[in-house]
Amino acid sequence: MTTSRRVSILAAVLLIALSGGAPTRAADTAPPTAADAPDFAACPPKGGGVVLLTSPRAPRAGQPLRVLAASDRALDATLAIGRDGQGGIVAASAARHGATPYVWVATVDAPAPGAYRVAFGRGGNVVACAPVLVGDAAQRARRARPSGAVWPVEREWNAETELLYAAWVARLFDDPLDTEPSWKGIGAVLRAPERNVLFDHLSLGEDSGGKMVLTPDCADLPFFLRAYFAWKLGLPFGYSACSRGTATSPPRCDGWRSNLSPESPPSADDTAAFLHFARRDVGWGVHSGTARTPAAAEQTDLYPVGISEREIRPGTVYADPYGHTLVVVARIAQTPERGGLLLAVDAQPDLTVARKRFWRGNFLFETDPKLGGAGFKHFRPIVADGGRLKRLSNDEITRNPEFADFTLAQYANGSEGFYDAMDAMLSPQPLDPERAFLQMIDALDEQVRARVRSVANGEAYVAKNRGTIAMPQGAAIFETTGAWEDYATPSRDLRLLIAIDVVRGFPAKVRQQPKRFAIPPGKDPAAVQKTLESLLATEAAKRSFTYAKSDGSEQRLTLADVLERSTALEMAYNPNDCVETRWGAAKGSPEAATCRRSASPEQRARMEKYRAWFAERRRPPRG
Repeated sequence: MTTSRRVSILAAVLLIALSGGAPTRAADTAPPTAADAPDFAACPPKGGGVVLLTSPRAPRAGQPLRVLAASDRALDATLAIGRDGQGGIVAASAARHGATPYVWVATVDAPAPGAYRVAFGRGGNVVACAPVLVGDAAQRARRARPSGAVWPVEREWNAETELLYAAWVARLFDDPLDTEPSWKGIGAVLRAPERNVLFDHLSLGEDSGGKMVLTPDCADLPFFLRAYFAWKLGLPFGYSACSRGTATSPPRCDGWRSNLSPESPPSADDTAAFLHFARRDVGWGVHSGTARTPAAAEQTDLYPVGISEREIRPGTVYADPYGHTLVVVARIAQTPERGGLLLAVDAQPDLTVARKRFWRGNFLFETDPKLGGAGFKHFRPIVADGGRLKRLSNDEITRNPEFADFTLAQYANGSEGFYDAMDAMLSPQPLDPERAFLQMIDALDEQVRARVRSVANGEAYVAKNRGTIAMPQGAAIFETTGAWEDYATPSRDLRLLIAIDVVRGFPAKVRQQPKRFAIPPGKDPAAVQKTLESLLATEAAKRSFTYAKSDGSEQRLTLADVLERSTALEMAYNPNDCVETRWGAAKGSPEAATCRRSASPEQRARMEKYRAWFAERRRPPRG
């Protein structure tokens, strides 16, 4: 029996003991009553199914003490912090966040010196407990760093540390569903103590004073998050040297670096050493080919997992077949009113990090082996082996009870089978077609609004920088460096065009596959299709946004305008064109009258040549 399976069974038993049945507590709850709070005297010798994390590493008087509890089950419990031997609770929280893992966080803003105890449970049914010693404010525990290493390895990756990593990522990006959060890089997220449980965990002031500045692109983002977490907790971390692949072959990896053997000598300052390693070594070493290595390959940083609630968790990486990468941050369970959701964050070339929802418009999937291995993947476990670090092979992962999740199941039934499996995982019950369609329209609306930000960033750059942005040749328009990568939008626009097709095709899909939806008995699927088409027309007409035109005035467009302009959007990715052209304004229209610049005839001629890629919704093969 695997560790995760043992944890699940024990957590289920504890859940019955704690709540007397199925959990009903909402995500946020009122402060616990005395009856709800765990009894510190009932601490078990070892928690089962629940992992506790206290931060900072060496708690100090007067500095915030944060405690996180993570479980793979929705326990009805309270996380409490109390003075050891003195009775009473100094901080507690019964607010449960997320899903698989479920997360609780409690904070003591300015603890006094002395012994504390953390307990998680309800009344005498305590699931997990841990002692915490808060030292004098002048105390500072530094950890020894081996010569040449970026940070020491003090812990190992196992089921518990993976659960903590998932919980930490979930907490980091925990935002209300009705918001569209975005950040310039991830430094702002890491520098927020209310999000980052590991804020100043090393007591070096590492996250204070604006030092923690990390601006990853999409390939860097999962590696920066993993490296930061590993640095704070003393876990091993590494990354591979990979090719980008060619028109006929996927990326391959050979060389490998770790925190114990960085490419460049680390600074004597711990924080500076980490930042240099992340920005230079990892940032320069990781690219669009790193995550989409062949699914069965061994010398890789990531490996594919199955499609299930336990395997697709916060921190899981999604690699699309063309090099874009996302990181899962939350799963929201299906309700009678709404289908289940999976949320992820990605980084764009202009350094914007934003949250996305899973659907075909954001998560492209292909099984063509020439493109490599797309899909959901976990970081390959790194273990100590005779004084050095090594990555576990696929077979070692399969046989290791701490992990046991390597599988090629995602690729068994092609692209349609992949999306069908995801639909079944997120929404096990048949969906009401109208509600499902509204969620899909919401996702398209979000994607369009994200493009507003991307195009505006390009306009801001052009306003500050004279001259023409060089346009790469051929397939390189999708993968390059410099201002074109940062402000042109060919990849994003191709995904948007695919998303438009998916939305337009949904009513016909419901008619063709009625058993997948909750259609009332006797109702004609063809009539449902017409109802959905009318719903799209209504919703698209009432959803609107504005963009700043070349003269500074605002232009209002509706989602219906975007749908109608899909053909024009096949030629709207060049930042050398005016913003009106980039939003598909028709020549001679009042909207286009304010246009003040355009791409050169030579660039426009090449865009016409490349237009077939966008019209046919396909990425060209690499050269």
